[in-house]
Amino acid sequence: MADRTASESQLRPDPRFNDRQLAKFINCVMLRGQKATAQRIVYDSLDIIQEKLAKETDPDAPKESIHVFKMAIDNVKPYVEVRSKRIGGANYQVPIQVSSRRQQSLAFRWLLDAVRAEKGRPMASKMADELYSAAKKEGKAMGTRDQTHRMAEANKAFAHFA
Repeated sequence: MADRTASESQLRPDPRFNDRQLAKFINCVMLRGQKATAQRIVYDSLDIIQEKLAKETDPDAPKESIHVFKMAIDNVKPYVEVRSKRIGGANYQVPIQVSSRRQQSLAFRWLLDAVRAEKGRPMASKMADELYSAAKKEGKAMGTRDQTHRMAEANKAFAHFA
């Protein structure tokens, strides 16, 4: 995949896990330029996940929190979505394939929306719970993805308009 913007090539991997996807996620968590706060939230949530993994009895469970993060993102990524198209005076919801960049950005957005919608707990613990449940194919973000896939499935009669 060719880089479309310089920002993609300038993105440095995060300092702790040396992972670019996690660095991008930290940038998405960041509000008002407070990167240190965003890093602390993400790393604290990964530490909480690591503690959960230590108590995990399932032998197939991942051993490290970064793997849980990767699984969560991969599970939340949508493969199809509906786009509105105007054809002959009528608007149709046309299902289309989602590019890999948009898959990642939607996954990040849905996870953060689910975390921010929940009130009354520290951000790190809410994020840890959402990432952990998304890795197990549960949670609000997975519900959003499933809803998107259901919409595309319901409107596949209009796929020829794509």
